[in-house]
Amino acid sequence: MKMPLKKVSLGSRVQEIVEEEEEEEEEEPSLLDLPELALECILERLSPDGLCSMAGVCSSLRDRCRSDHLWERHLTQKWGRVIGESAHKKLQWHIASSRRPSLLDRRNQKGFIGSLISTWPFCWFKPKCESRRKPTTCLPVDSIMALYLSLESGKFSFPAQVYNRENGHVGFMLSCYDAQLSYDSKTDTFQARYPPFARQAIEQSIHWERLRAPPVDTPAHVLHATDCLNDLKPGDHIEIQWRRSKEFHYGWWYAVVGHQELCDGNENRCRCQHNDAVVLEFSQYTPGSRWRQTMISRKDHREAGNEADGFYGGIRKLYKAEEISKWKQLWPNQIFD
Repeated sequence: MKMPLKKVSLGSRVQEIVEEEEEEEEEEPSLLDLPELALECILERLSPDGLCSMAGVCSSLRDRCRSDHLWERHLTQKWGRVIGESAHKKLQWHIASSRRPSLLDRRNQKGFIGSLISTWPFCWFKPKCESRRKPTTCLPVDSIMALYLSLESGKFSFPAQVYNRENGHVGFMLSCYDAQLSYDSKTDTFQARYPPFARQAIEQSIHWERLRAPPVDTPAHVLHATDCLNDLKPGDHIEIQWRRSKEFHYGWWYAVVGHQELCDGNENRCRCQHNDAVVLEFSQYTPGSRWRQTMISRKDHREAGNEADGFYGGIRKLYKAEEISKWKQLWPNQIFD
């Protein structure tokens, strides 16, 4: 028995197939179709997380999203207050010692950049680079984005200074000490290692408000060259180097220039500014305390002190209102003996 043949319109079916293929070929509007200025405004408003996510869309956006000018703003806003000249020098040393210009060449990369690959959560670029024979589009280690990500990962420890070290211990009140810091993004706090590092002096859970970039480029074990002695007068705010003994590094301690013992403090009669001896007051200590006051010489200032009272070093005068205000914010609730 023969089955009845069904009549099919081949012409209409072919037309339907052609129309379906044309619809599939029609592309959705792309972000890259926007005017250059509009696209740039969108990228500038993205957070670091957003830039990393956007960079995974395509190669064109990847190149745009890792541009230095986009990351410079994020770096300055979050890290500018604690990243100083010494930190930049350390970064440059790491960059110069890297064997490869690529952040993602895991076979040859060492140090904090290499460690970053396995720890940073926004490794949107790794599959693309590793899936190609020549990883020519990987992130350069000398880019600002690479610096930002390495800081966030905590694998790059950097030099900075910590106010009131050891969680505000009485023995360090109103001081600021050099340390190597590493960041913990989970808690938004820092770990500090204080020199000399052989002693393993480590402090955890340090908040941002207790940090600053070193204001002068003087290593912690070096006497600072003082250039303000002739300008010091009563009421001036200063920081002075002090160390407990010669085997320790210096910390910076806050003090105010005081009046001579025989001066009544009257501005019209005060001649303290013209006296060779300069009185420094540490008002966090009670009057009569051996830590309350010390004197230095304008003409022959050098490290002075002894093993009982410690050693006083270089001085820097505070001119900026924000520096003085910061010390006042750290002022203890009570004075000490």
